[in-house]
Amino acid sequence: MLMCAAVLCFALLDASAKWLGGSMHAMQVVAARYVISVALVSILLNPWSRPGIVQTRRPWLQGFRSLLLLTSTALNFFALKYLQLAETVSIMFATPFLVALLAGPILGEWAGPRRLVAIAVGFIGVLVITRPGLGGLHPAALLTVCGCFCYAFYSISTRMLAATDSPETTMFYSGIVGAVVMLPLVPLFWSWPTDALSWLLMINTGLFGALGHWLLILAHQRAPASMLSPFNYSQIVWMVALGWFVFGQIPDRYTFLGAGIVIASGLYLLYRERVRAVPEGSARLD
Repeated sequence: MLMCAAVLCFALLDASAKWLGGSMHAMQVVAARYVISVALVSILLNPWSRPGIVQTRRPWLQGFRSLLLLTSTALNFFALKYLQLAETVSIMFATPFLVALLAGPILGEWAGPRRLVAIAVGFIGVLVITRPGLGGLHPAALLTVCGCFCYAFYSISTRMLAATDSPETTMFYSGIVGAVVMLPLVPLFWSWPTDALSWLLMINTGLFGALGHWLLILAHQRAPASMLSPFNYSQIVWMVALGWFVFGQIPDRYTFLGAGIVIASGLYLLYRERVRAVPEGSARLD
């Protein structure tokens, strides 16, 4: 339930960003998302009464990871101006495949032949969605693909930090670094919203972002990642529903087909990770 609630928050975050992108600069939306999120996270974590939260043993990695998340967020918000919600999230579903590939040279966790086949099939699904060179998606889909790569490196660095820093510390730096980077840039693209709905949606970007990540932490404290990861794919349901209800957009058959291929490959990849995690000679129920 916590994981499903988290991905719902992320779907609402993207829907809010897409709506705002029609009337203001995408970087203004990014800035609002980070500044408001940092304010809410500071209230939740209260680093003044718990100074240990700001102490990290790997500050450079925390900073690099946070910049990766900022870049991925900015690229996604720019892409959302031109793409449907379901299209962007379907491409982002390729992140587990990139993580599986990058985990070999970076973490020494090399993928076996079956996992490599699942990765290849998953990327075919992404190609079905984007249809490069065939008059498929808007060129802004390349922004989402680049954001996917950034998010994959972000996920790898998160795993590296899990050995030294607490989830609360990592969450705090995720927001504060992005806010510090964005604040000096705000005067370059800021325009005052002229209606209450825009102000509400700007607040919602920070609220849903902070709440979503907080729910992720709570979920991972109660269950292993291999059990929670499949629920990430429930986000496609929310994205399709919000895209239709808010923007009147229905994904085409290529998006549905490609998303199905990506999700099926991702679930098989997770299954192989579970099989590999079972000690040799132990009993398995599956």
